[in-house]
Amino acid sequence: MSTLLRRRVSSIAAATLASSVLLGSPSAIGAPVEVSFIEACRASSIIDIDDLGADTVTVEGPAIVEPGQRFTYRIQTGPRSYPSTSSGATTVNLSRLKNDFEIPANAVFIGATIVPGTGFNLDNVAPNVLRVDDNGVVDNVSGRVLRLSGNNEVIGNSPSSSTDTEGGIRVPKNSKNLDGSTNPNGDTWFQMPAVEVTMTAGGSGVITPKLRTAGAAGEFDNDANFNTSLAKASMFGTQWAATRCSARDTISAPLNAGAGPVGTVTISNPNDVKTSTVLSVPESAPTGTPIILSATVSPAPGGGSVQFQADGVDLGAPVGMVDGRASVSHSFTGVGGHTVAAVYSGALGATASTSEIHTVSVTRAVSGEPSVNRTPKTAFVLAAGVIAVAALLVVGRSRLRRK
Repeated sequence: MSTLLRRRVSSIAAATLASSVLLGSPSAIGAPVEVSFIEACRASSIIDIDDLGADTVTVEGPAIVEPGQRFTYRIQTGPRSYPSTSSGATTVNLSRLKNDFEIPANAVFIGATIVPGTGFNLDNVAPNVLRVDDNGVVDNVSGRVLRLSGNNEVIGNSPSSSTDTEGGIRVPKNSKNLDGSTNPNGDTWFQMPAVEVTMTAGGSGVITPKLRTAGAAGEFDNDANFNTSLAKASMFGTQWAATRCSARDTISAPLNAGAGPVGTVTISNPNDVKTSTVLSVPESAPTGTPIILSATVSPAPGGGSVQFQADGVDLGAPVGMVDGRASVSHSFTGVGGHTVAAVYSGALGATASTSEIHTVSVTRAVSGEPSVNRTPKTAFVLAAGVIAVAALLVVGRSRLRRK
């Protein structure tokens, strides 16, 4: 898989990633949502080389918002690498990186920023987010595209474009993994940062974050494609390879799942049923002894999930409900008081709600002590409105194994 990816950055042998597709309708965001899809790319140099590969994008944000509510979501493409050498060429660097995202409808755009600490091994021009029009020109009033780049220095669809000079966001060659260790194959790994988008919800409908694929961006080998870059390599002089990628199964196929919404944020209706979440847990437990955290949402909604938390950290993935109930088993390793809570995501026709925070007293297990739970104490809370459940997105593009 990484071999295919590495071929892409050489102007002599370009390629992309191995492939997979995520089918089905978009999920309510609530928890991080990752969409996988096939990507078709063309690298243009002395010769044009086409290839297919796997790509992913991840988004994180609230599942439901109220009309007029200000909210944020994060969107990010994933880590990738390029090789030290390929097909006789020695790679030098990768630059003019760009990720384009569409500004969703049914909401008013407020602003977008880079999330600090979410990028890796990037230099030259610091990543920033610009609001641009379909031609890649900055338009802070009516632009429909959010561009993650180095000050709009890209390979095309921009006033600051070039296919034979370094510019913008650059990936210096260092032959290191994402954790900073030396890669045994000489590969250089990097990560584009996450973008946090702030919007104000409209009056009704859904808000659907997605990659840029409308208009020319949906055509194969177009400068407006959501994912473009410029590779520099050395072989009988300097060689350049401008690479353009779009979401399709083959170079002649229509757009695929990657062109659809990554997830949905539902704008609640004032007539939505207001729910309450009840969390039942033992008052105490020995270390290492599993206890059951049980949540009941009333009135029982027709959808949504419950995210259980301990000490402010999510306990795995959200749990689906049956007849308004969900549960999870968990054991504590440290003695002392540990806080637990349950967050219901909300669903169409039902508001989100969260339980009261409860403390479980964890004592050191005694040899021979039976693993039984004490009488549970039930905490009640009536919660109205919307709870934004957010966790670190993971979307990223080119979902290869991390080194």
